[in-house]
Amino acid sequence: MTEPIRILGVPGSLRKDSYNRALLRAAATLLPPDDASLEIFDLDGIPVFNQDLDRNPPERVRELKQRIRTSDAILFGVTEHNYGISSALKNAIDWASRPYGDNSWNEKPAAMVSASTGMLGGARAQYQLRQTMVFLNMRPLSLPEVFVSYAPKKFDEKGNFVDPDGRKFLGDLLNALVAWARRFKTASP
Repeated sequence: MTEPIRILGVPGSLRKDSYNRALLRAAATLLPPDDASLEIFDLDGIPVFNQDLDRNPPERVRELKQRIRTSDAILFGVTEHNYGISSALKNAIDWASRPYGDNSWNEKPAAMVSASTGMLGGARAQYQLRQTMVFLNMRPLSLPEVFVSYAPKKFDEKGNFVDPDGRKFLGDLLNALVAWARRFKTASP
């Protein structure tokens, strides 16, 4: 039997009731049984990036970097602010990629999901994150893509993702991410 794939979920919002955090919680329930696990790392407590500290980062940043390194894949819950990724997510990405030569994201398989109250479901932020992943030398999964539009209609009052079609698409993405991560895991020395 193969070892389960460990996925680190990174929500792009600090908001407790974020739709993207709820989407990551839903993802944890839709993983292939006994083949993968998903743990969410909240970005609370990560200070604003300061290059003067990148060689001796705060403890919360060291914890993030370690969790990235010990995961087999990353699943971003991409919050869109002003047509781009949130400042909280960009800040965490910057910290974990520093100092130069110590990029925790390097060669990490990754996928992304997003939910928003609008029609595009966070698509613009996802595409911006894809550009950043190129520079970070990550291994983004191209397809399938998951954009949850009009999120208030797709989550219940307790924050559960209840859209049947959306849950199917999310499950398909998770199956693809597990297979993608396994491909790179078996290729590692």
